[in-house]
Amino acid sequence: MPDHPGAAEPGTAHLEPGHHDAARTEAWQAEEQGPDRRFLFFSILVLVSGLVAAGLTSWWLPSRDTPNVVVVGLLLALGFLVAEQLAINIDVRTGVSWSISFCEIPLVIGLFVAPFEVVLAAHLLAGVGTLLVRKVQDRILYNAGAMIFEITSAFAVAKWVADVLGDFGPAWAGVLAGALVAPLSSTLLALVCVRVLGRSMRLNAAVRLVLRTLVLGLVNASMGVVGYQVVSHAEAGWPLLVLALAGLSALYIAYSGLLREQRDLEALAEVSLIVARSGHQAAAKPSLGRTEPADVAEIADSDEWQTIADRIKDQLGAARVVLRLRFEPQLPLHTVVSGDELPPESHDVEATGSRADALLRLPGAHVRHFRRGDATPEIRHALLRRGADEALVVPLRSASHLLGVVEAHDKLSRWRGFGQADVRLIGTMASHLATAMDNRRLLATLRHDAYHDPLTNLLNRPGFRRAAGDPLRRHHDSVVLRVDLDVLSTVSDALGYAWSDRMVVAAGRRLRDALGPEVALARLEGGQFAALLLNTSPEQAHAIAERLRAELAAPYPVDRLTVEANSVVGYSGPRCGEHEGAPLETDVDALLQRADVALRAARSSGDTVKAYLPTMGQIFLRRFQLVTQFRQALESGQVKVHYQPKVALPSRQVLGVEALVRWRHPEFGRLDPDEFVPAVEAAGLVDALTTFVMDQALIRVRKWMDRGLRIAAAVNLSVRSLDDPSFPDRVAEALERHGVPPELLTLELTESGVMADPQRALPVLRRLHTLGVVLAVDDFGTGYSSLAYLRQLPVDEVKIDKSFVLGMGTDLGDLAVVRSIVELGHSLGLTVVAEGVEDDAARDQLAGMGCDVAQGYLISRPLSESRLEAWLQARTMQARGMRDETVLTLLS
Repeated sequence: MPDHPGAAEPGTAHLEPGHHDAARTEAWQAEEQGPDRRFLFFSILVLVSGLVAAGLTSWWLPSRDTPNVVVVGLLLALGFLVAEQLAINIDVRTGVSWSISFCEIPLVIGLFVAPFEVVLAAHLLAGVGTLLVRKVQDRILYNAGAMIFEITSAFAVAKWVADVLGDFGPAWAGVLAGALVAPLSSTLLALVCVRVLGRSMRLNAAVRLVLRTLVLGLVNASMGVVGYQVVSHAEAGWPLLVLALAGLSALYIAYSGLLREQRDLEALAEVSLIVARSGHQAAAKPSLGRTEPADVAEIADSDEWQTIADRIKDQLGAARVVLRLRFEPQLPLHTVVSGDELPPESHDVEATGSRADALLRLPGAHVRHFRRGDATPEIRHALLRRGADEALVVPLRSASHLLGVVEAHDKLSRWRGFGQADVRLIGTMASHLATAMDNRRLLATLRHDAYHDPLTNLLNRPGFRRAAGDPLRRHHDSVVLRVDLDVLSTVSDALGYAWSDRMVVAAGRRLRDALGPEVALARLEGGQFAALLLNTSPEQAHAIAERLRAELAAPYPVDRLTVEANSVVGYSGPRCGEHEGAPLETDVDALLQRADVALRAARSSGDTVKAYLPTMGQIFLRRFQLVTQFRQALESGQVKVHYQPKVALPSRQVLGVEALVRWRHPEFGRLDPDEFVPAVEAAGLVDALTTFVMDQALIRVRKWMDRGLRIAAAVNLSVRSLDDPSFPDRVAEALERHGVPPELLTLELTESGVMADPQRALPVLRRLHTLGVVLAVDDFGTGYSSLAYLRQLPVDEVKIDKSFVLGMGTDLGDLAVVRSIVELGHSLGLTVVAEGVEDDAARDQLAGMGCDVAQGYLISRPLSESRLEAWLQARTMQARGMRDETVLTLLS
């Protein structure tokens, strides 16, 4: 008989669960729980047919008188029993296994010396008894019928061959033929049973199985015939037979060991692959930014672990295998059972504490073999609770903690119980299983860290992209929401990053509580969060955004203070803001970018919640195009410099011009500097713009100098230029290259730019002042300048902002501000320039106050270089100055 229920051998053929895919495994498990009706009907049919055939054969065969028939029968039963115990199972991989055994040898002897009825009874006694001991009750009917067919077909064929050959052939020919037919009949019967159970087996595999059965049957039958002939007819034949059997046994043991090692290696590889596949599936499962025990429990319920337990049980031939696995250190052990039912009191046991089970708190990671008879009281009690007589137990450990325990209870396939080969197998398999589980845990940890924010344990940007991708493609009525938390930089500057991180963690917790556990929530960076709202209309999203803002606005305890944080929300969806018939946008990155655009638009407009509109994207796209095309525009001549004259009061002498940049875009047309200059400055291209304007202005000044005119040019500076220590060197190099004296170049800086960081700007300003360049503070009066700093700054001019100049005629407050600035500038020894002079009254008022220079539309609008030359010729007259230079005076 085979090692475990359901194997087929040349003498007896049965179905074997084997190794199938998940669907077949589930079907087989269902069959084990309740035998298939078709198989039960087929088993009864085989048994009844065998009994009928046996009765007919007994009636047909002549009677044979055998002395000591009882002793012969017992010896034959013992021979069949030994042959059954020495069987080697070989997996055919199609739901059937076959076995190599010596059943043909006692069958041959029975054909020579015993009646049909005695041989049949001996075979049934050995075979059915073995099945009962191994607790294979659900296959007894079929096995008994197959055994009856084996013996019946063997005696019938032996009698028929003997009658056909008569006196012409050897006496053993019929016996050899009958011994060959017996395994062939059981094999064919097993193939029919495969079809009855709905299993599939290819024709070539079935043919190979039949041929292997014939070859092995021929070898065994030949050995039996030769042994009988030698013992019966050869002088002193017993020694020769013993030597032959010893050699055959040695070959058998070696072959059996090789097959056992092969099957063990296959089982090890299969278990490792199953665990690795389970780990990949668990790690690849999209997460929503939470790690709850329920998530791990879902992994623990996977069918892969049941398949592993079944595989270990089949390989060991154990009555029961129990896997106790711990998927997370803080969770209890998860129990998986294969084979006999585990008593309820031993199903959920503890591994630590005062009530810990004795088999679960074993130290180390090596295999222990326990027998109830010689075990300690604690181990004996644990075995009694499990209903087991013996057990192999091996802990699964990683470097730091217990991963689980593997238990194998009660060997079925050997009389002597578990052996050294079983100990080695379960130890190696447990080592592979522990390594695979540890790698699985490491893989899951790496995947989690790759897709989650380490601070809040929410999703990060790649994790949000992964979790939201498929739902967005399936649910078009969804919204991607962006939340930006304020005041974090203020908190980190004042108290350090630890407190700002705590605010971020608290904000993430509030968002999770407000949105619920099923919503994909991510922290993108800093205080920026993103959430995916499935099946949500824009109106519902707006209401949710307002609710989130209210949750985030609650005070945060920071150190010993209470901080209130504002937040801004932008949202977008596949259908949000698009016109009818437009293609849906389901890309996560695109929707995040749209939500970010809406958030920026809300921030710039002073709103708190804003939905994305296509026009917003066009604005940012236009700004992006301007930035990327700016250098090409400088090189292709799209960007030009215009000049606005500045006139002295009250003499009306043209003292200089202010260089102003203009861009005529081939697609967008004439662009306002207020649109593209901030974008260029934010993109880090302001140095290129400043260099271009300064070079054009110095070229223009050089041309005027060549005509005997001393007209200065003023260039606006960005605050970024004051952060560059090498900027004064570039200015000096440009003045030298164009041959322009420094006093004919004025650099204008905004009041807010200088005063934002005076200590950083002062060294650069002093170096520029040392060069002789004129420094002017532009838009004076609109910032938050300190008089103390203004007194320390090495500036030569202040320019009154045009908003005060334009309001002088109607607002006494503006008039007072202008008068105060003029007096303040003169008291500090500065030249005062008024911008925005648009009428004669304003010019006369400024002249009466003592303002030095006027600039505005009353004098001239900004002009291109050619139009400026025409204006100078038409609106000014030339005169000889005090330094014998040509002076241009504005005509009234």
